[in-house]
Amino acid sequence: MEVISKKQLLSPSIKYVGKGVEFAIIYFKNIILTILTLGLYYPWAKVEILKYHYQSTALDDSRFSFTGTGKEVFRGFIKVYVILILLYGFLFYALQTQNKALMFPAIAVFYLFLILVIPFAIHGAVRYRSSRSSWKGIHFKYLGDRAEFFWLYIKGILLTLITIGIYGAWFQVDIRKYIFSHLRFGNLSFDFRGDGGGLFWINLKMILLLYPTLGIYSFWYYKNLWKFYSENTIITQDGKTINFKLKIEAGDVFELVVVNFFLILFTLGIATPWVAVRTLKFFFRFLEIDGEFDTDSIQQAEYDDYDDAAGDDALDFFDIDLL
Repeated sequence: MEVISKKQLLSPSIKYVGKGVEFAIIYFKNIILTILTLGLYYPWAKVEILKYHYQSTALDDSRFSFTGTGKEVFRGFIKVYVILILLYGFLFYALQTQNKALMFPAIAVFYLFLILVIPFAIHGAVRYRSSRSSWKGIHFKYLGDRAEFFWLYIKGILLTLITIGIYGAWFQVDIRKYIFSHLRFGNLSFDFRGDGGGLFWINLKMILLLYPTLGIYSFWYYKNLWKFYSENTIITQDGKTINFKLKIEAGDVFELVVVNFFLILFTLGIATPWVAVRTLKFFFRFLEIDGEFDTDSIQQAEYDDYDDAAGDDALDFFDIDLL
């Protein structure tokens, strides 16, 4: 183990320092190149955006880094889309034949594949993204087991279906707990201590109050949801627990959402990159690390050189965000 150093314990600051103009140049350049290359530039565009956001995020004034490459993401991109093209081709052929003996198995295989591939995609994406994320040369690492995560996911899907969606809150929390409990940053470990009942109550209040309040309650809903996820995430360093505090109110959420909406509306979407930067700055402005945290005593752990980005690309296809 390589020990960085030791100093008086303090609560470090975490902030986002990106600029709308800088990100807009990257954003619009990526759109143009992706269109001109008929989508082939997408992996490089994705990596460039990730690199910018990582490098614009600072812990104790030192920036994070994303070391993934467009080539890695492109290889995953090709794997995912070759499989999907074959599946769509098989489904299209079966539907064209109008042969029921072929149609129903083809439809079943198609949707079963889409359901079963998601846990593998999440596992692969978390492992790839963490292996390519670092701060001051210290890497993140994901230690989850693919088979174990798969069965956790399948159990959650089945229980959610059986309970007509009620178990969904517990399912989401179980997934987050598993990922965080197997995530490391050097010698730091993570955990998530929220419970499904808490998330269920947040969602239930939204269902009950959204329409009677003509949508106004949604600002309180997002405040509660974001605080639930942030404040139940913990870090452990040498047996000491570090918590997060998200000090926002419903009025802050209202200001964020309404201003973002009008920025996009009145600029016909041109302000999208400014809105993205503004939103990230919003979260980091209200997010605080609560507890003594010695960033200079973080120890480098064994590096996981995992370069398969197929899971990350698959999540893009399913429009699933990591955590």
